[in-house]
Amino acid sequence: MAGALKLGMVGGGQGAFIGAVHRMAARLDGHWEIVAGALASTPERALASGEELGLAPDRIYSDFATMAQAEAAREDGIDAVSIVTPNHVHFSAAQAFLEAGIPVICDKPLTSNGADASALQSLVDSSGTAFVLTHNYTGYPMIRQAREMIERGDLGALRLIHVEYIQGWLSEDLESEGDKQAGWRTDPSRSGAGGAIGDIGTHAFNLVSFTTQKQVERLSAQLHRFVEGRRLDDNAHVILDCSGGTKAVLLATQVAPGYENEIRLRISGTKGSIEWNQSTANTLRFSLLGGAPQTITRGGPTAGATAAASSRIPGGHPEGYLEAFATLYTEAATLIRGGSAPLLPTVKDGVDGVKFVEACVASSKEDGAWQQL
Repeated sequence: MAGALKLGMVGGGQGAFIGAVHRMAARLDGHWEIVAGALASTPERALASGEELGLAPDRIYSDFATMAQAEAAREDGIDAVSIVTPNHVHFSAAQAFLEAGIPVICDKPLTSNGADASALQSLVDSSGTAFVLTHNYTGYPMIRQAREMIERGDLGALRLIHVEYIQGWLSEDLESEGDKQAGWRTDPSRSGAGGAIGDIGTHAFNLVSFTTQKQVERLSAQLHRFVEGRRLDDNAHVILDCSGGTKAVLLATQVAPGYENEIRLRISGTKGSIEWNQSTANTLRFSLLGGAPQTITRGGPTAGATAAASSRIPGGHPEGYLEAFATLYTEAATLIRGGSAPLLPTVKDGVDGVKFVEACVASSKEDGAWQQL
């Protein structure tokens, strides 16, 4: 792949969902070639996973610390590493590569606790090494269209935000049945203090921050565990007070049968409202006060420059989840090559997300008491 940057990966071995997503997305626009990896937690599985991907034998590593040092010492070492492990490994893996001077592309949430998140932000700031957090929904063209319209003032002063992320896949006790994805997501030692609020609630929270560019000042949360014996929340109801007097409601659940990945964002201001749904991700509903609702389509005549810049194919052909991830990888390549990528989620977004999770947990323990962010 001539001219492509060299990418390494930590985690994402055989049977891992998100690792495969990152690899497909990284390759989509031709900016990355995966050349190295510490892909699993045991040497045997790491070797088998690396061989399956066709990696050179000397670039299949049994652990990320060895990989960081070895790749930093090579003349043809990796240009960045993608970290796609369970949450509890994010900090130590990112630290190893940042200290080796290697840029990091990390899956969300940033870390499993606030102390690690703050320490990682300090390390990024002191090292000056590039760090990208893959809140992939920020890569959707119509989400970027929404941000552009809000920034331009099309909605007026913002009043209300409603954001939902609804799933049903954890409606039963899958973790006790040996389901790998359910196992680590419901395990406090690997996921952190939040269950659904950390896994999908952070995405909803980030969509609020990204589109409106408002600071959440305080929140009141109720977290629930509907499945008997589950150690972390599987449902969350959160009220958010944002800067400028804007009010928000966030819902995140993984116990709603029949829903797969239903993400809906509605934002209302003094002049109008917008609505986006991932199931119809290539459209944005825009309603002006006193006017008829209109539909803005990706690639259509009323879409703006920001949406167009993150689109690949003409309007009418759907783009979705993988393309949104690919947009982040392409912009990460731009950043690492010395260019500007102002829409990329950063380590600060990650710190904000971890603070959000911990504030929700603290609030829920006090029956919804308000928590400052």
